[in-house]
Amino acid sequence: MITVDNIYKSYGDLQVLKGIQLEIGKSEIVSVLGASGAGKTTLLQIIGTLLKPDSGKVIINGVDTVSLKENMLAQFRNQHIGFVFQFHHLLPEFTAIENVCIPGLIAKKNKFDVQKRAFELLKALNISDRAQHKPNELSGGEKQRVAIARALINNPTIILADEPSGNLDSKNARDLYNIIFDLRKSFEQTFIIVTHNEEHAKLTDRMFTIKDGVVE
Repeated sequence: MITVDNIYKSYGDLQVLKGIQLEIGKSEIVSVLGASGAGKTTLLQIIGTLLKPDSGKVIINGVDTVSLKENMLAQFRNQHIGFVFQFHHLLPEFTAIENVCIPGLIAKKNKFDVQKRAFELLKALNISDRAQHKPNELSGGEKQRVAIARALINNPTIILADEPSGNLDSKNARDLYNIIFDLRKSFEQTFIIVTHNEEHAKLTDRMFTIKDGVVE
């Protein structure tokens, strides 16, 4: 499903990733642990095709994404990868359901179909009653559920989550992980979750720890 093969990445003289090797199967939920500055987010951005490695390969569903040209890469990303971030990145002027619809509309899908799918996702995440509320009217946990629905709108095969529970209290954090496991049962997505919280990481199928630029 996902092969990360000998990935190196430097910023100037600072070598952050030093030959990362990973194999992640379909529908796995895995976590990536590491201290601040270990390269967790850099690795996630490379897997998510947002950042090019200096060398190495990332193969997703048989496609070597590192070799794709920018226009093909953007199309691949929109179709196959969903993102969930710690700070939600919801657009404040749009309602919850409008935020969820955005990636589907960017993909030029039928507006009615996108809206229907968005409402179904909000319902599956037990937040359909908040569909017409704007982000400033939602709690932190509700915002994160909207962000997850947005990540799922194009039926991606992979969800990449960067510290998704970082802004949540312990109850909402555990609820979020329960939601992720429920989503895996329903939609069979693969989840890669970057976290510094070992307790949360232990909830996933497997843990990878990055230290000194390599996976321990």
